[in-house]
Amino acid sequence: MKALSKVTRSIKPAEVEKKWHVIDADGLVVGRLAVIIANHLRGKHKPTYTPHVDCGDHVIVINADKVKFTGNKLKNKIYYKHTGYAGGIKELTASKLLGGRFPERVVEKAVERMIPRGPLGRAQMRALHLYNGVDHPHAGNQPEVLDVASLNRKNKVGA
Repeated sequence: MKALSKVTRSIKPAEVEKKWHVIDADGLVVGRLAVIIANHLRGKHKPTYTPHVDCGDHVIVINADKVKFTGNKLKNKIYYKHTGYAGGIKELTASKLLGGRFPERVVEKAVERMIPRGPLGRAQMRALHLYNGVDHPHAGNQPEVLDVASLNRKNKVGA
């Protein structure tokens, strides 16, 4: 009888099976939502996780403009960007970003900062699809519903 192997098997990019998940972000806490999304994009929820291979799934987030912040983060959290010119640093509060033209960027930035930088991280971020309403064009991929609010009571504000 063969003993158990003590070698961790690394999967190859051709062996990866990518699924599609849809998350309704209405009323969910931004940071907790971002952690779950980042883990699914990287593939850390799978037993075949390999750090140097893009083995994550596609994640569709609907109602991305209806996420919530806890505490005073809505008015105290500041997002910075630089224009490239001397003294060209710009800042936006979270409330202005949520009320602006692209409110889904709050979720995008939170997830982006949890993904490794580099070519692999950019490939994993391309599997994130954010939408402000409830409609998305990925119904043909038959995404599975991922109920983040039921995973932990702290994931949803007021629950």
